[in-house]
Amino acid sequence: MRTPPAALLSASTALGLVAALTACGPGEDSGDQTLTYWASNQGASVEEDQEVLRPALDRFTEETGVEVELEVVPWSELYNRILTAVSSGDAPDVLNIGNTWAASLQETGAFVPFEGEDLQAVGGEERFVGTSFATGGAEGEAPTSVPLYGLSYALFYNPTMFAEAGIEEPPATWEEFVDTADELTRDTDGDGEIDQYGFVTEGGNERQNSHMAFILGQQQGGALWGEDGPTFSSDEQVAAVKQWVDLMAVEEVVDPSSAEFSDGTQGISDFVDGRAAMTIVQGSARTTMAARGFDDYEVAQVPMPDPLPGEPVQSHTAGINISVFNDTDDKEGALRLVEHLTSPEEQVYLSQEFQTLPVATEAYDSEELQSESMDTFRTILAEHSAPMPLIPEEGQMETVLGGAISDLFARVATGDEVTEADVRQAMEEAETQMDAAN
Repeated sequence: MRTPPAALLSASTALGLVAALTACGPGEDSGDQTLTYWASNQGASVEEDQEVLRPALDRFTEETGVEVELEVVPWSELYNRILTAVSSGDAPDVLNIGNTWAASLQETGAFVPFEGEDLQAVGGEERFVGTSFATGGAEGEAPTSVPLYGLSYALFYNPTMFAEAGIEEPPATWEEFVDTADELTRDTDGDGEIDQYGFVTEGGNERQNSHMAFILGQQQGGALWGEDGPTFSSDEQVAAVKQWVDLMAVEEVVDPSSAEFSDGTQGISDFVDGRAAMTIVQGSARTTMAARGFDDYEVAQVPMPDPLPGEPVQSHTAGINISVFNDTDDKEGALRLVEHLTSPEEQVYLSQEFQTLPVATEAYDSEELQSESMDTFRTILAEHSAPMPLIPEEGQMETVLGGAISDLFARVATGDEVTEADVRQAMEEAETQMDAAN
């Protein structure tokens, strides 16, 4: 359901994998009319995903006569499975990838470029939400993946807590957000200890930290990556990271104990359990909330500074893409499967089942998807999102940058003062670490 932490595939490794490719394909011959499809695990379990995907694949078989052999692969295994398939030639016809992996996997040369007739075969660029389509590979090159599931961050808030505090509207600006979080940080039982915080984030979550550094950096007018490499220590990025860490360090609207949260569920649990009134997470969190029987929330756009120094970005363009292996014995059939799964009709179905966002623009006209929350997510994804840097080093960047920010949160949680100079030093050290590794 989420955009997973991307793994690193260096240029030299990619070239080595390309050299190791063999000519064999996934099937014995094209006459068996069977495609193999590796799907990423989107739901609560592999079994649940199989139950959701099978009707969609059966509809494809009814339309084309082509059977689909489905394997749902857990995120913890998927990237390594892909690399093994690239090097061995024992690959599926079609597979899902985290969209932050696109540039790394593109370097291998193992996937069909979506251009010309092959792009038109899956509906053409005009089928897709523009921001999502832009995640398909390195800028200036034909994409080797197209979007399948869309995701974006949003502000989730508890309307009951808002009403109890006399707050009528979700905050629209960053200043309003901080003030609202301050009002909602309180001692609710009168024992002298704060037991409700205005906001929760996972301070130890490298992935989320790197995403927020990107989002807030864009708002400040910065960028994480330039022509010569990482730009973590620019004035704009330092301001963005300090803005994020200051929610705990200066504003004191985040529980210091959340500096240890790291698995993507702990912050959501605090929100669900009423220990925090707001959180900024991806829309896939709704699945976790539903599993807990929690529906006392509403969503709003992510607050931005006013005036806005940079770009009105509220999320990175999150999501899952789909690719076709060059070695497929049935390229036409594989492209038809991609076209089917990204069609407006199937996108409506998949969006409802997996709590994701459609990547086919026409799907948003469906009556089934008409709601305020869907409109909010669509607006963020289509109008206020931008891809994370489309570079092979993206996965390593998330780990290094996110880890540096986690260390800053840890220092705050143990009582250290974290100044702008401290943030700058941490960002400079992260840049050095990236440079040394590449």
